[in-house]
Amino acid sequence: MTATSGIGGSTAEAELAALKPWANPAPAITAAERAERMARAQALMGEIGADAIVVGAGPSLRYFTGVGWNATERLVAMILPRQGGPVMICPRFELGSLQASLGIEAPIALWEEHESPYALAADQLRKLGARTLAIDPALPFFVFNGLRKAAPDVAPLDGAPVIDGCRMIKSPAELALMSQAKAMTLEVHHRAARILAEGITATAVKRFIDQAHRALGADDGSSFCAVQFGVASAYPHGLPGDQKLSLGDIVLIDTGCKVQGYNSDITRTYVFGEPSAEQRRVWEVEKQAQAAAFAAVKPGVPCEEIDAVARRVLQAAGFGPDYELPGLPHRTGHGIGLSIHEAPYLVRGDKTPLAPGMCFSNEPMIVLPETFGVRLEDHFYVTQDGAAWFTQPQPSLDQPFAVKN
Repeated sequence: MTATSGIGGSTAEAELAALKPWANPAPAITAAERAERMARAQALMGEIGADAIVVGAGPSLRYFTGVGWNATERLVAMILPRQGGPVMICPRFELGSLQASLGIEAPIALWEEHESPYALAADQLRKLGARTLAIDPALPFFVFNGLRKAAPDVAPLDGAPVIDGCRMIKSPAELALMSQAKAMTLEVHHRAARILAEGITATAVKRFIDQAHRALGADDGSSFCAVQFGVASAYPHGLPGDQKLSLGDIVLIDTGCKVQGYNSDITRTYVFGEPSAEQRRVWEVEKQAQAAAFAAVKPGVPCEEIDAVARRVLQAAGFGPDYELPGLPHRTGHGIGLSIHEAPYLVRGDKTPLAPGMCFSNEPMIVLPETFGVRLEDHFYVTQDGAAWFTQPQPSLDQPFAVKN
């Protein structure tokens, strides 16, 4: 079978039967917290000289209003003035759905299918006396272009300092939701490892991971899932097609879920069977790089320094330098919250000072081209003194998961 503890010996059916909805779900974000977010956004708008900001459907709209809709060709948005309350823009036929989703009190301006939502938005801006408009950085170009044509006298501004300035610092309520999501995904990882058997396909493991996330109560099952065996693990985002598991293969599983929109994203790497000396060596270097990056976290330290710390560990072990292979081909980590990847980033060039409440992945992957890859990914949040893990890192190559009491 396998020399690695906790790998194999069970079935998907048995593991799913043992799962129940999460026992202590984190509380939802309150209307009072959303009001605090808007007040913060208005203060940041003042710093960049914006009279108003437009936020389109997507994670940022959910952040401010509770409406968890994805962007489509129909404009659904919030216009928030620097002073006063927001107004929502919505198709008339979606009114009932919007009201059921809205987590704030706000008037709703409606447009019919044959009408221009951009003209409606421009009218709202005129009523507000807005001469400058901060643009949600995730707003589709066609929406920006429609607004620009409908309100040519309103100067557009980059809204990233407002959006990122709010979202990159997580509140205690956000940290609780993220902690739940990450704990759920780690439980799914543990159980996925137990269903592994020689010949199992990556597709079968992905199917189980989605079902397990659903059984625990994640928003929509797995928000993403990568299962890579053997050589496929040498490609950070895998290879097309399916793979079957063989003895001696590296197993790399990267998956996550959402809880009330907040993301988890955890990777575990271990071996199905007896690890080779090279697999052990590379895994240990990866572990050291992840630990060094975590230890370097302090408020005020530039984000790029955490990436540099991890790379120094890898280079000392003969990997790299920089992004060269064998070594680390991508950034050490990314911000996470309502988006799985969001600002700021642990990468050269991002000089954002770390601050309490920021949340990041820590994943300095090592790639050996056409051979195998090792990625250990856990997430931390910045505290007043340093960093704290959401989930405990993988204990060892031979023991991928902490022993439960």
